[in-house]
Amino acid sequence: MYYSPVTDILLATDADWLVDDIEAALGGSHLIHRVRSGHDVVPAIAEVDPALVLLDMQIGNMGGIAACLAIKHAEGMGSLEARPVMLLLDRDVDIFLAEEAGADGWLIKPLDPFRVLRAVERAVAGETTTEEPSTA
Repeated sequence: MYYSPVTDILLATDADWLVDDIEAALGGSHLIHRVRSGHDVVPAIAEVDPALVLLDMQIGNMGGIAACLAIKHAEGMGSLEARPVMLLLDRDVDIFLAEEAGADGWLIKPLDPFRVLRAVERAVAGETTTEEPSTA
């Protein structure tokens, strides 16, 4: 049986249903810290020191793309240590934006628990998880 140590994950979303889905998918193997505002992401990273940052594409006042850019800028300036940042995209066409923002990985909604758990485990292990546009 595979054992994964509990790690801190920062989730930025203002959607309660998404928090429920992420918590259900990770099944207690990770400690989820939540912020509801994109502006709170960088300060929360400094406080929590998560192993992974999950950013919802739509976060009220500052979306996931802008939050990802802010994280990457802070890392580049040396005010934050680098860590994986994964975007939860609304549509296939958002992949271009995720790449431009420097995201380390992404999942395309709708999400399912297996894909979320697999992507988080891979990201925490230092691997990249990206999904290609659907062909349908």
